[in-house]
Amino acid sequence: MSLTYKNAGVDIDSGEELVRRIAGKVKSTHGPRVLTGIGGFGALFDASFTDYREPVLVSSVDGVGTKLKIAAMANRHDTVGQDLVNHCVNDILTAGARPLFFMDYFATGKLDPDVAEQVISGFVTACAENSCALIGGETAEMPGMYAPSEYDIAGTIVGLVEKERILRRETVREGDVVIGLPSTGLHTNGYSLARAALLPHFSLDAYFEDLQGTLADALLAVHRSYYNALFPLLQDGNIHALSHVTGGGIVGNTARVMPESMSLNIDWDSWERPRIFSMMQELGKVPEEDMRRTFNLGVGMICIVDAGKADDILDALEAEHPFIMGNVVAR
Repeated sequence: MSLTYKNAGVDIDSGEELVRRIAGKVKSTHGPRVLTGIGGFGALFDASFTDYREPVLVSSVDGVGTKLKIAAMANRHDTVGQDLVNHCVNDILTAGARPLFFMDYFATGKLDPDVAEQVISGFVTACAENSCALIGGETAEMPGMYAPSEYDIAGTIVGLVEKERILRRETVREGDVVIGLPSTGLHTNGYSLARAALLPHFSLDAYFEDLQGTLADALLAVHRSYYNALFPLLQDGNIHALSHVTGGGIVGNTARVMPESMSLNIDWDSWERPRIFSMMQELGKVPEEDMRRTFNLGVGMICIVDAGKADDILDALEAEHPFIMGNVVAR
């Protein structure tokens, strides 16, 4: 038998079938600034930002990590694409930026168009919710690089902020109030520890009343985007900093947006941790220090705000169920 690319493990026809399936969905996220359709070597985006005096581009790249292991085990692939987009949107939001466009990378050992379509549909859903265009991506089929049914995804986002509106750490002052916005669970961090703590004891389809669903439901809950809630509040200058709580936890991430001369005074009892965190801590006997450094503990985004405007911001964010969790103090 002669050797072909297909029997070597790469099926070009499957890739073309995926493009046919997703082309309409991807195009639905495009506005007038997107100048090319799917399939080109590069995507074109109109950068004539005439309504900005000093436009600054803000970019970020990220992945979903071992949460993908849970998606593969549960055979549920419609959420991880949303996780990735929302994570990237939150990252650039901490600079005060609104998203412009997103690009993805999907890699697998053997391309399954059904699985890839679900993942990319998640990108489309989140891009639409965040007013962001999905303007390009790459699908790579690499036999031998991944175990059967496994894949990896990564994404790059580009956003825009007026230079004078950039959130800068120098704005944070002693006495500022720290407001937390709830997460929907682990978001996209800490899954290696979560799997080690939980999966030796329970299957993913185990139902828990206090989780209001199965273990898979809790672990695959979509990473929230805070863009629509927070971006309108950034224009008056009362929010001094935003911290997206990812790997490194509350203290580690918030230190990235504060002057070195300042630190957080956190009341760790000021909010109720979602049950999934206490389950992991109890079953894995995880030290509290590790919990705080690894997980968001139920806080997905932190707003550092002017003390005199804290009540106004709490009122404006009422639908997001905000809570005061501490204040900024001098080191």
